[in-house]
Amino acid sequence: MTMRVFTRSVRVPVPVETLFGWHERPGAFARLAPPWDAPRVIEHVGGIRDGARVVLRVQAGPVATTWRMEHRDYIANQQFVDVMREGPFAHWVHTHRFRADGANASVLEDHIEYALPMGALGDAVGGAFSDATLARVFAHRHAVTLGDLARHAEFAHRPRLRVAITGASGFIGAPLAAFLSTGGHDVVRIGRGPVVPGVTDVTWHPERGVLDPRALEGVDAVIHLAGASIGDRWTPTHRAALRSSRVEGTSLLAHTLAQLTRRPQVLVSGSAIGLYGSQGDRVLDESSPAGLDYLSEVAQAWEAATAPAERAGIRVVHARTGIVQGAAGGALAKQLPLFRLGVGGVLGDGAQWVSPIALDDAIGALHFCLMRDDVAGAVNIVAPAALTNEDFTRALAQLLHRPSLFRVPALALRIALGEEMANLTVLASQRVVPTRLQKAGFDFRHPTMEAILRFELGLGGSR
Repeated sequence: MTMRVFTRSVRVPVPVETLFGWHERPGAFARLAPPWDAPRVIEHVGGIRDGARVVLRVQAGPVATTWRMEHRDYIANQQFVDVMREGPFAHWVHTHRFRADGANASVLEDHIEYALPMGALGDAVGGAFSDATLARVFAHRHAVTLGDLARHAEFAHRPRLRVAITGASGFIGAPLAAFLSTGGHDVVRIGRGPVVPGVTDVTWHPERGVLDPRALEGVDAVIHLAGASIGDRWTPTHRAALRSSRVEGTSLLAHTLAQLTRRPQVLVSGSAIGLYGSQGDRVLDESSPAGLDYLSEVAQAWEAATAPAERAGIRVVHARTGIVQGAAGGALAKQLPLFRLGVGGVLGDGAQWVSPIALDDAIGALHFCLMRDDVAGAVNIVAPAALTNEDFTRALAQLLHRPSLFRVPALALRIALGEEMANLTVLASQRVVPTRLQKAGFDFRHPTMEAILRFELGLGGSR
């Protein structure tokens, strides 16, 4: 067996107790998992203390592997160790080491001793690739650790909250729930399934008007993200669901919150920049008029449905979210396979403006809206630098080292998606700016398209 050693460290501007405590909280494991491998937690028992167990299903390209890990050698504020009991490596021992670096800073060191299968042959064939993969993964992990701790430190003076989330299992909701948990907040997940602690804590069925007010008594805040996907084909049934899932769900939630004896301080309710409609090159901020199309009408009704909560004295934020970029879901996950094959291309004439935001910054912005008492009303959740579809295509292709020679004619998109869906989604032009977030002092960690893609795809170069 040929043993290899991988070591990376990072200095973090928080006391060692804070850094270690972040790792002990429930959401840390999910926050640190590299999203491009689509890891799925099958079992996680016992946190990071001795005897804790983790079972993962990891998708590495076309190959899925199962990892069975066990924790040992826990010493508070100094270390914990995870050992692979079953998985793709012949040997794997990962020691997480923590040490103080003065009173207000600390150092995290990840030290891994591992061996590849098939002995010397496996080492010769896969050793360099494994080291490069680990370097990519731990660069991302350390960036997430630094970023999350910085966001939580900004509001360390504020009390920790009990936060209810709808859509907590979704593309944005799941990492948001994990992020809030690592910050010491108590997350209550509202979902359609039966109550399963840590998965669904409160059951609701908006189409039947089912949501028990007693289950929400005592929550300090609510983040409402549930709604049918705009990316699915707009059949007549799905088109109706796009509206009903947003308007009826929001109305039920707002009326329920208004009836509570102890109401939450804030409702951050999902919305979308689709409210503005397609407006060509015009720069759109939160004061811009709404459009006149179907998606605009849905978004206006969606926001209006929060009125009962606002009348009851709850601070309401309408999170008008742009195109959220993340490797594990959303539009980017659908585009990546095509671009990696070298067949990604410009949509229509490519002149339409798109307004993206990194998933990491979208989570940070929702947290910012949650914690800032002076933020209310419409807030555009987009990066500062909108760009055209052609520029987006070029940026993604260049980062993946692939050509982008193809163009998909607008007519072909209208035939494939239906005229209305094509015109209001992939061909719509929305040049949106985050004026409210910028004026309030929100820190965009990934302000440009290149920075967004580098971070979310683990390609390095973003802070």
